[in-house]
Amino acid sequence: MAFALHINMERCTGCNACVVACPVDALELYTVDPVTNEKIYQVKNGKAAVLDVDHELCAGCGVCVEACPFDVIRLAGPWEKGSKPLAKGME
Repeated sequence: MAFALHINMERCTGCNACVVACPVDALELYTVDPVTNEKIYQVKNGKAAVLDVDHELCAGCGVCVEACPFDVIRLAGPWEKGSKPLAKGME
């Protein structure tokens, strides 16, 4: 089954609750150093820049969605692999 994680980084505070809650370690939260382009595992100015999802590990269980206190992550799907989701109202 395929699914999608919709992540609103404008609302993310970098609290790390989703990363800690993930049972398969599929999430990585970091900022990027503008000079070296390296990952920095600290939040700057109360914001995280990147929430990476390892789609090979992620099972779509939704634990990260439930753990997020700021409603940053939404889970959509599941769909059969290879098929496209239908637009809302086209089901």
